[in-house]
Amino acid sequence: MKLRSWLLLPTWLAMVLLFAAPLVIVLIYSMLTRGVYGGVEHPWTAESYQRLIDPLYLVILLRSFIMALVATALCLVFAFPAALFISRAPRHKNLYLQLVMLPFWTSFLVRTYAWMFLLRDTGLINTVLQSLGIIHEPLQMLYTNGAVLLGLVYGYLPFMVLPIYAILERLDPSLTEAAADLGARPLRAVFSVVIPLSRPGIIAGCVLVFIPCLGAYLTPDLLGGGRTVMVGNLVQNQFTTARDWPFGSAASIFLMVLVTALVWIFLRRQSEQLA
Repeated sequence: MKLRSWLLLPTWLAMVLLFAAPLVIVLIYSMLTRGVYGGVEHPWTAESYQRLIDPLYLVILLRSFIMALVATALCLVFAFPAALFISRAPRHKNLYLQLVMLPFWTSFLVRTYAWMFLLRDTGLINTVLQSLGIIHEPLQMLYTNGAVLLGLVYGYLPFMVLPIYAILERLDPSLTEAAADLGARPLRAVFSVVIPLSRPGIIAGCVLVFIPCLGAYLTPDLLGGGRTVMVGNLVQNQFTTARDWPFGSAASIFLMVLVTALVWIFLRRQSEQLA
């Protein structure tokens, strides 16, 4: 066996034990029957997959896709100017990057609870607005779709900033200078030169944000308060409250296959356009 194969052996073992084996178990569970008291038992059946076409679950799937797409779009809108600013900053560039990564130093759960304290009826935002006389009654900000979107954008925004910054950092400033010499205004130069050249970073950031947003369950559960049910919450409830492991496994497999197919089609089209 070649040295390269020996060096790759630990990685292959980790992939088999931590990814392939659990995936096979989930696939097997999805084809079994729910036990009387939970768990799984025979006979083999595809009933769990057939239940996925129920309108109730299709609505949850559609809501999850819409929320993930909107969150990804918002992350892109906020991340690109930030990444462009950091890449063009003459000083303190490392400081700005550390500020982008600063939320990772704190638990995601703690940060989500912090937003709950800010958005609730007696939270800081409503208290300040009432003290200033802007509102007379607390605004319903928590347990709404807007709160879930806010949590998703806040949680995954750095995953959009960093890939775009990595591309913009290597971008030759003389290209924008040439565009200015040809009469392009700064905004026109950004849309005509900078954004097209930063497309690989934008694609990577969209993929890194869209996939975890689609499968998120902690943010919708805490900030949505059970009113905004997404696919991640559906899967989590099947394995805990409902104890319907086959259906939870089927929903997981279906979501994984669907997302993999969509991302593959998206990346293939983008690679064809870049070619």
